[in-house]
Formats: sequence, structure tokens, C-alpha cells
Amino acid sequence: MNVLEAIQTRRSIRRFMKKPIEKEKLTRILESARLSPSANNNQPWHFILITEKKAKENLFPAYPRNWFVEAPAIIAVCIKPNDGWSRQDGEKYWKLDAAIAMQSIMLTSHDFGIGSCCIAAFDEKKAKKVLEIPNNTRLIALICLGYPIEKKDPVTDRKKLEEIVHYQHW
Repeated sequence: MNVLEAIQTRRSIRRFMKKPIEKEKLTRILESARLSPSANNNQPWHFILITEKKAKENLFPAYPRNWFVEAPAIIAVCIKPNDGWSRQDGEKYWKLDAAIAMQSIMLTSHDFGIGSCCIAAFDEKKAKKVLEIPNNTRLIALICLGYPIEKKDPVTDRKKLEEIVHYQHW
């Protein structure tokens, strides 16, 4: 699968087979995140791979959805904001760095036939406590991974290119 095809066909998946994801595939998915570009190459990210049933169940209070804890694997995407790059005007780029790494995780997963769903609407304080994340670190997202139960059609409700692209000026 080429990159454009992966972008066009990747969908958020919330129903997974009860089949574990092979360790080699999880390692390669995490490797894709590690190799992601970041502002000034600061690489302010850390990832927590959660595959044990009890560890996933402990996260339930932070995001109380059964499908979430039933996912074969969850990757917690963490960032140390102080390790991220800041522009001269003070604008910080750690959120952008996290987003790029998350895209790498989801596209690599899709290439392996593994579905993903990125969760941001969780209780960060509860999840950080369960995962023992240090105070100087933000938990940006929880990405559920698993083999999809069903195939979804590609998304078709995207804006047209003409609506969002400007040439030479706005």
C-alpha cells in the first residue's frame, strides 16, 4: 500500500477481533513513530504500549467505553512540552510533533491491516495516574489498535481541494 492509498482508506475503527497483535508489528508501529519528523528534531515524545488486560481495565475510568478496553493494544502518546521546540515568538511545537507521530502510528497500523482509533476525549488526570506518567509530561492521546471486525468504506465527506487550497496568496 502506498502512502496516499493509506491516507485515503484509513478509518477510525472501534470494533476489533479478539486477536492479539504480533509483537513484531507493534514494534514496527512504534518504530514508525520514533522515526517521525519533529520540530528541530527535538523528539519530545514517549510512548506507552498497553496490551495486558488488567492494565487496559485500569484505564476504564479515564475513558469509560467497553470497546476501548477491549482493544488488543493501546498506545499512550506522551509529550514532554519542555523538550519540544519553541519558535522565536514563543509558539510551541510539541502538539504538532505529537500529531505527526500519531499519524505515523495510524498509517503504519493500517498498512499492516490493523485498525486504529485515536482518542483525545479522555480524563487526562485519571489516565496519567494509572499510567504513572510524570508531572512534567502530557498525555496527548490514547490510540486503540486491533484487527478490524469489519471493513469500512473510505471517507467521502471531505472538503473539495478547491475549498481549502490557495495559490500564491489567500
